[in-house]
Parts: sequence; structure tokens; C-alpha cells
Amino acid sequence: MNAPAFSRIGHSACPHDCPSTCALDVELLAGNKIGRIRGAKDNDYTSGVICAKVARYAERIHNPNRLTQPLRRKGQKGSGEWQVVDWEDALDEIAEAFVKAEARLGAETVWPYYYAGTMGLVQRDGINRLRHAKRYSGFYGTICTNMASTGFIAGAGKIAGSDPREMAKSDCIVIWGTNAVATQVNVMTHAIKARKERGAKIVAIDIYQNETMKQADLALCLKPGTDAALACAVMHVLFRDGHADRAYLARYTDEPQALEAHLAGRTPEWAAAITGLEAAEIEAFARLVGTTKRTFFRLGYGFSRQRNGAVAMHAALSIPAVTGAWQYEGGGAFHSNSSIYHLDRTAIEGLDLLDPNVRQLDQSRTASVLTNDPDALAGGPPVTAMIIQNTNPVTVCPDQTLVKQGFARPDLFVAVHEQIMTDTAKMADIVLPATMFLEHDDIYKGGGHQYIIFGPKLVDPPAECRTNHQVIAGLARRLGLEQPGFAMTEREHIDLMLQRSGWGTLADLEEKRWIDCQSDFETAHFLNGFGHADGKYHFRVDWASVDNENYGVVGPHADMPTLPDHWGSIEAADEAHPFRLATSPARQFLNSTFNETPSSIGREGRPELMIHPDDAAGLGIAAEDLVTVGNRRGEVKVHARLFEGLKRGVVISEGLWPNSAFVDGKGINTLTGADPVAPFGGAAVHDIKVWVRAA
Repeated sequence: MNAPAFSRIGHSACPHDCPSTCALDVELLAGNKIGRIRGAKDNDYTSGVICAKVARYAERIHNPNRLTQPLRRKGQKGSGEWQVVDWEDALDEIAEAFVKAEARLGAETVWPYYYAGTMGLVQRDGINRLRHAKRYSGFYGTICTNMASTGFIAGAGKIAGSDPREMAKSDCIVIWGTNAVATQVNVMTHAIKARKERGAKIVAIDIYQNETMKQADLALCLKPGTDAALACAVMHVLFRDGHADRAYLARYTDEPQALEAHLAGRTPEWAAAITGLEAAEIEAFARLVGTTKRTFFRLGYGFSRQRNGAVAMHAALSIPAVTGAWQYEGGGAFHSNSSIYHLDRTAIEGLDLLDPNVRQLDQSRTASVLTNDPDALAGGPPVTAMIIQNTNPVTVCPDQTLVKQGFARPDLFVAVHEQIMTDTAKMADIVLPATMFLEHDDIYKGGGHQYIIFGPKLVDPPAECRTNHQVIAGLARRLGLEQPGFAMTEREHIDLMLQRSGWGTLADLEEKRWIDCQSDFETAHFLNGFGHADGKYHFRVDWASVDNENYGVVGPHADMPTLPDHWGSIEAADEAHPFRLATSPARQFLNSTFNETPSSIGREGRPELMIHPDDAAGLGIAAEDLVTVGNRRGEVKVHARLFEGLKRGVVISEGLWPNSAFVDGKGINTLTGADPVAPFGGAAVHDIKVWVRAA
């Protein structure tokens, strides 16, 4: 059979949270089909490069297993028995369930639930307009960024930094706690350009020898949860050997003398005992960044997903403040550009209707919320009705045993708006078919770069799929809500937001394709002052007062160190649980997205546990053996993969596979804890103590 004829190139943005939201060129074929997707060459961050899984997006958008009609559950929850229903009947049932739940227990019993399955501001965040208008329970989204953002703000005062394109002008790029080859491919584009054109050195810091580590000139493989110890020892060496920029410290930082005195005992030997690194490795790293002024610290999310993650981020961020690297083009640090966009999302999210007294429920504690833990429920009623968009909690949330128990409750009504039949959709009462990003209009802002990009509708959705915006507007009509945003189109929302934010009109954006929002050099490098009121970088932190738009201090925040230090709050290995497990991203998946795509599944193979050969030999485990991994939260069966590229006592499971991919139907997040992480919550998905034995 001949392939569909090529028609034209359409322009869009990747909606998936990697967090690059790459600018895209899309082949549009006859017959409402797409072909190959490529990175836009004329966007100087995407620079013509995207990841392979998005390049193959035709396989996902034209997947024969896509949901195309509304479904009503027939049998027991999770039975897989469905009947097709009319759209209007489906929306009527959801609205009726919400009204009945509210009549019994009040509006807060309804929990609109969403996350970053799309990064589009209209399709992702419009659900908040519904919850604000009805005073439904708030959604406190903590599972991804909370510890990292808190740690960065603690030091810099806001979430911004050196222009990420400056990596190409650096003499040393430190990629810390992110497997950029798998999750942020454009970071590697600019880092490798610097290596080719400037002879720059690439340093990678992670907990196993992943693809990014393999490309580094210096790869530091440490134990999970020990990054702050490494950072402290590096700063010790910088002060000791005269590489600290004392003039910069005096002008731009709060307490450099106190920091130096505090770090006097944090020697490379001290850190080596904690991290598993050799003292010589730490010395070499410190010497490199101390003598290379144009050092760019690209700080990822992965190393912050520990119970001490905020402390680790703050400690790593403190290094360029000690060296004064912020003063130089190609120097400083970058984590995210969240603070630069100043977008007015009042209409999209219904912020004019926000009631601050309505409770916020923590996403990372979904297990506790849905099993009626009074603390997780913040003293309010149980959750008895939900609508879920853009996320798959029955795969991705911590403490899966309790998550599944919660979703199986007979008194809980769940509607899921989804693209395929996920583990969460299988537990729903009503399933609604959703569009994919090329089938609707939306707008995107980069976390990893500095662009606002418009993503127009390029192809029609299959059968009866509807957009998130259409579903929320349809429910609002049934619930009698008259806020103007429900009657607006996606394009009208985008145009209004741009104009209110000072970024022009949608017509302007369509003509330009994207808006470069990057701050000038002095602002981006904090040469006009950091984001705190005193304009200083803060080595000393009052963690309870960090401005991270949090909903309250949680976890053992009183024990957090006030100056950069190793904080031993992690779920440390013990005699009963001698291994530390991290659930790291897979190259071919993005959280639980793409885990239904045949080519991604084919490349990843199956769920596996990476274990050091010496550890495996001690347990009588051979390559490809089925093993059981467990802790007090549950047990998971998975095949062993012998791997020398990690420390003894560390095991890695890559990728969020569907529960059905595991021998016993229990996903890896069965083992992940949902306890509150200091200071403002989050999911410590790389901070798990386990035992391992032959199955």
C-alpha cells in the first residue's frame, strides 16, 4: 500500500513535559494524517532537534487503540466491561454525580484532578475555572517540581537563570541530576556544540551510568540522596584553594563568612564516605569548576526527588555563587524559566473566582486522600467525585496499593477524560475520549527555554474526541455556571491572555510563531540583584518562609539545615531493606505517556531492575531472573538486569510501565512513599528503601 501523499508542513509545539516544549515542524499528509515530526530549525533553542519518540508521533496519534467514544462502566470497577453512551448523556451523568455529591457533603467533596499530560495552558489549566467557580477542592500539584523549585527559590529568590542557549558559549557544562539524552535532548544539543566549538568540558552527575553520563568528560556516579554532600565538599575546596570569588561573594551573597566557616569540616574525604565517590573525583570536579569561570550549571529535577531534595538543589545552586560564575556569559545556573513569562491567566483559570479558604489537596498524597486520611483531607469531607484530565494517577502516584484501594471505593464517582484506556481510565465510571495536541488549539511556555509558542489545530480528531476545554465548558453549562471564560473559544482565551500580559495578540504570535521572553543579560545573571528583597543570594535559609506558593509547611521542616549541608532525612537502607531504589525515566516513555506506543514498548522491552552484578551474585540472582522487590508498602515482581554502572546497594527501575506489564499487575510505584516531604510536599520517587530476593 502506498503511503499517504505529502501535503504541507504545519507548525506546532510539543505538549509533553520534558520540559522543552520544542518548536515543531509537522508533515501533514492527505487523508487527515500526519507524517514525520521534526524540530524547528529556525528556533534557536529547539535547533532542529527533537527526541525520537515525538518524531514518531504519527504512531501515537493514529493508534488504533485510541478512545473514540464515551463509555459507561457496566461491571465492577476495573472489570473492563463498558457500554457506549452519547456525549450529552455522559456529561449529564457527570454533572448529576457532582450535584448529588455536593448536596450530601458540600462542594469540597468534588476534586477536579489534572496534571501535565499536556503543557498547554488552555487545555491543562482550564479545569481550574470549574473548581474556582464551584468552590470544589483545590489541586496542589507537587509530584514533579516542588522540591526542586523550593530549593532554587531558597537561594536565588525566583525561578529563572542564565539563558539556556548560553550553554553553547560555556567552557564547562555541569548537567546535574537529569538524564538529558532521555528527557531534555536540547540540553545536549547546546552542550555538545560548546564541546565542538570551544573545547568545553561536559560534567554529568547522576546515580547511574545512563546515556548522558556516557557522553560526559567527567561522570560522577554517586549514591541517591547525597548530592548536597558533594556540593558542600566542592565549596570547601573552592574556599580552601582560593577559587572562591570573594569580591563577588561580598557584593552579591548574604553570609559568605558563615558559609566558609560552616564548610570547614565538609572535606572531600567527608563527602566521599557519604556519596560513594572517591575524594580524588571530588577534588577534580572542584578544581575544574573553580578554574573555569564560564561554567554553566544545568540543574535538573531528578536529584531533588528525595526527602532532602530541596536542600540538595539549594546546595548545588550555591556553587556558582561561590565561584562568581554568574558574572560571565556562559556561566551561572539554570533550572527553569518559570518566573519570566508574567502571563495573566485570570480568564483561563477563573482566578477572579478563587476562594483562598477552599482546601488544597496534595497530589503526591493521593493515596492518603482517597483512603480518607484525616490529615491528607485537611479536616474536610472525603472525596466522593472526581474528573481527571491529563494524568494517570493509578500508574504514577506514590503508594499504589492505597491508590488502587481508593479508586476502588464504591462511594467514589470518577470520570476520566483520556486519549487511551490507561490504568486510571480502567477504574472510572465514565470515560470520555480526548483530543491530542495536533487536534486542538493551545499555547505553551518553555520551562527549559524562554519561548511562548502557539500550537494550532492541524488535523481533525478521530470520531467523537473532544478537547479538555469543550468538556469543562459542557459541564459548566450543566452546573449553571455563567463565568465568561466558559463561553470563550480556545483561540479567544489565548488572544485575551496575550493582550492582558503585554505580549501582543494571537495574530501577532501566529505570524512570528513564537515570542522570545528571555530577560536581558544583567537580569538573567542577577547582576542587578537576586530575587530576594535584599537582592542577595541566600546561603542561609529559613525554609518555612520560602515563597513557593505553597499551601503550608509539611514534613520535618524544623530539622532542615539553615546553611548548605547534607541532610540525612532520606529513606536510608537498613538491615531489612539493604537497597536504595530509584524509579528513573525511560528514554522511550515520558512518565506514563508513550508506554502504549508499539515502537516505544519495543525499544524498552519490559520492566527490569538494574542491579550490580556483585549484589546479584550475593543474592543468587542471574541475568533475566524474575526477582521480587519489596518494602512495607508492597511487593513487585520484575526481571533482573545486571548492570555495573551503579553503586553497590543501589537498584534502578526505568520507566512508568502500565501495571499490566508487570508479572503480578503491580507497578513500580507500589514501593514509593507518599509521606509529606519537607518543606512544602512532593513525591520522593527516587528515595525508596527495598529488599530484593529471587522470586
